[in-house]
Amino acid sequence: MPHVFVSAAHKSSGKTTVSIGLCAAFKARGLDVQPFKKGPDYIDPMWLASASERDCYNLDFYTMQNDEIRQTFDRYNHDADISLIEGNKGLYDGLDLDGSNSNAALATMLDAPVILVLDARGMTRGIAPLILGYQAFNENINIAGVILNQLGGSRHESKLRNVIEHYTDASVVGAIHKHEDMAIVERHLGLLPSNESDSAANYISNIRKHVTESVDLDKIIDIANTAPASKKIELPKTQTDCKLRIAVAQDAAFGFYYASDLNAMRDAGVEVVTFDTLHDSFLPDNIDGLFIGGGFPESSMQQLEENTSMRESIHNAIEAGLPTYAECGGMMYLSQTLSWNDKKHNMVGIIPGDTLMHKKPQGRGYVKIEEPNEFIWPRLESNSSTLHQAHEFHYSSLEGFVPNDEFRTGYKMKRGHGINGEYDGIIYKNMLACYTHQRNVGSNPWVERFIQFVFTIKSSQHLTGVELC
Repeated sequence: MPHVFVSAAHKSSGKTTVSIGLCAAFKARGLDVQPFKKGPDYIDPMWLASASERDCYNLDFYTMQNDEIRQTFDRYNHDADISLIEGNKGLYDGLDLDGSNSNAALATMLDAPVILVLDARGMTRGIAPLILGYQAFNENINIAGVILNQLGGSRHESKLRNVIEHYTDASVVGAIHKHEDMAIVERHLGLLPSNESDSAANYISNIRKHVTESVDLDKIIDIANTAPASKKIELPKTQTDCKLRIAVAQDAAFGFYYASDLNAMRDAGVEVVTFDTLHDSFLPDNIDGLFIGGGFPESSMQQLEENTSMRESIHNAIEAGLPTYAECGGMMYLSQTLSWNDKKHNMVGIIPGDTLMHKKPQGRGYVKIEEPNEFIWPRLESNSSTLHQAHEFHYSSLEGFVPNDEFRTGYKMKRGHGINGEYDGIIYKNMLACYTHQRNVGSNPWVERFIQFVFTIKSSQHLTGVELC
């Protein structure tokens, strides 16, 4: 299906805002728009999903094999009218010197023409060597169009267009002036998540309006149509022998989930039951497992504390042996207290430690974790690896936690910070909580392992509120 890759010369060029606007503009035309995001990220995909009204899927060289990236793209791209892949950082940025995991490498793999978003503030004639350099650096990259962003006015736009036309063969497909109502509020870790903002729809509407007025949408569709078609692919599905219900916290405090991970649960026959930690009084009835993902619990910590019945419901369920997995914000919620900006609030209180927010990141980037031989989740015959590549994003630290016979550590840190630079993960009864964000991929099929664990526990003992098969 038609697809384009939206990248930039460097981070903070406005490519996310432009991508949101393009998704919303194409959606307003009645097109089914499929968004993708390069790299490990939750917030940008949430905005792209809101703008397109379709789940956004991450494509990441560090956690996925090349064939998995291609399969994921083909699986979700084939039934869309147009797909948009948003890059991270700059077009040629990446971990490796050879650029093998760069945005350009992903664009090449997916045969995607590139739309280059350029922050043109303060630029005139200098934009020409910038474009020429990006074109010449890798002649295999098809920079099919340029969108000028953050322009100072019509005079600035005219100068840039004249310079680009005179010195380059680049096609200017958009020129977006600076608009205050296009700016999405930022906080630590990036943009304010769309699930937290009551104004998300207004932001998207404003961005769509300006992009529609300033970008040649027909030209971008023409560019997207030059990409070769992807093939329809159905990934193999596995089914459990017993119907399981797994509760997933999804609200303004917790919204960091990979769509492909939740799809993997559903593909396995699991009923995913969402609940709201801020407004629901208790966990859903008759659940077999619990998953609390990441988010910004610090922004809702007073509401989380005030919902005493929910905190008690989760505490009692974990004490009773409910299989539970909590990542980052979820682990923060399960600690004793959460402190931020000189305020402290009580949390669930299962983990004997206190969460403290800092002004600087405590762990950010890719990680490599190693699990012990005796681990809480079963290993699969198809994959017995104990090393997993994942990522972390946290400004908080867990203070006062000391491992013991009841509260064991889950992983050794081979790369990254985790809880203290040496280990990550806390295992208590049937609970695993960690700072690490895992992705369900071939090298780390955590969803299947968690489901098998839930099924084993359900089959072996009767838990309060759980009906056996």
